[in-house]
Amino acid sequence: MIKTGTRLGGRYRVDCYLASGGMQNVYKTFDELTESYVALKTPQPGQANIRFHESAKLSARINHYNVAKTYDYFENDGACYLIEELVDGTTLEQATLALIPQIDPHLAAYLFLNISKGLVASHMAGVAHRDLKPSNVLVSARMTDVKITDFGIATITEKLFEETIVKGDLTRSTSGTIKGALPYMAPEMMFRQKGDDVGSEADIWSVGAMMFHLMTGEYPFGEGMMVPVNVKNMSRIPWPSFLTSNRQFAPLCESLMSIVEKCLTYDKTKRLSAAHLVQQCEDLCFNYSIRDHGVVESKFYSQFRILTDKRQRVFFHETSVYGRFPAHVGAEVYFSTYPGAPYPRAHPVIVAKVN
Repeated sequence: MIKTGTRLGGRYRVDCYLASGGMQNVYKTFDELTESYVALKTPQPGQANIRFHESAKLSARINHYNVAKTYDYFENDGACYLIEELVDGTTLEQATLALIPQIDPHLAAYLFLNISKGLVASHMAGVAHRDLKPSNVLVSARMTDVKITDFGIATITEKLFEETIVKGDLTRSTSGTIKGALPYMAPEMMFRQKGDDVGSEADIWSVGAMMFHLMTGEYPFGEGMMVPVNVKNMSRIPWPSFLTSNRQFAPLCESLMSIVEKCLTYDKTKRLSAAHLVQQCEDLCFNYSIRDHGVVESKFYSQFRILTDKRQRVFFHETSVYGRFPAHVGAEVYFSTYPGAPYPRAHPVIVAKVN
């Protein structure tokens, strides 16, 4: 671990430790030259520095709002460091499925579109991510910013996949990195032979698997080492009935499900391109506004009243509830707020996970 206050590269002063992934540690760092905060990333012990360097060059090719920008790379005392745009928020995983059982279709369409735009930029730059998953997408505190990250780290991960395949059976790997990537991994990546090229089509499969997980709360092909077995047998779980059981949400859900199906096509030549994916997402009719949090305070017939974190009262009708769980007094809920009289209205309303 790097100590707080450590100065690196002649300009970067480490402010605090932020997080670690399967391959790297991340620190909030102050850039004294630009007088701004950035993310400093460094490989975890045991990871090859040369691959980290190559990954930095790849990720620096991409310049798009929906991709976390790579600013700098340097080496110091045998260690290497990557400087990246700092997103004031968290991972998509922590912002969604860590709190709620599934996301609503309006948020799904919003995320699908923004992630797809980032993929178009990367593919046009000749860079495939190859490890796209909710923990590799950063969102700001209120999800106004959506940015794909770790394009470069994914290159290291790809090398780890190849080394595992060369040694033997992928399903016997004990690597946490591989296990975490498997639920979103394209068949051509999963069953590749040494030297096989895995291109941008794999990202389309991954974004489809990721959206399936976010929309349903379930992995399309299960978890862990059952994933390769289920993918090989083409055994995917069915779409849950709650997606289309509410008439207010059914049309958008059906459109999203259709797009996801086109991503999860086993023949990679028949998958959508990232550009076509953006096109189809732009054709969706959806509305995204900032989500608030509160607790259901009371119920009167089919009407509910929420007391928000800001101590404001908001009303909603039971038909505005989306997802696996119905609303009830005392439930934590996430929702968007719209004008109404005598109180604002909440729609859609998602009941939070019960710990």
